[in-house]
Amino acid sequence: VQLQASGGGFVQDGGSLRLSCAASGLTFTTYHTAWFRQSPGKEREFVGGISWSGDKIFYDDSVKGRFTVSRDNAKNTMYLQMNSLKPEDTAVYYCAAQRDHSPMPMNKDYGMDYWGKGTQVTVSS
Repeated sequence: VQLQASGGGFVQDGGSLRLSCAASGLTFTTYHTAWFRQSPGKEREFVGGISWSGDKIFYDDSVKGRFTVSRDNAKNTMYLQMNSLKPEDTAVYYCAAQRDHSPMPMNKDYGMDYWGKGTQVTVSS
């Protein structure tokens, strides 16, 4: 199983970025997917998640209204559109997948089954 996050970069305060997470080696439509992030000296935190069908989407309060999670099952890819970026959004962003019917919470990193390598997002003030 591989989850490959891409699209990170350097952006100014108020700017936008779109991250992608390409999945392979799994049946994408049997996995819910989510984005997490980790800043230096902090624990990894949940950003947003989406059910396998796309009918359930939820966010951490810190990004609600600014970030949008989506997925294209035909392309085995999840996205994170980030608008109105702030310096505090600076982090390494990770994508993760959780099997459908898992009893574990999706907004906790211990609840996820597979992880991709992260992509760095840096927002300058």
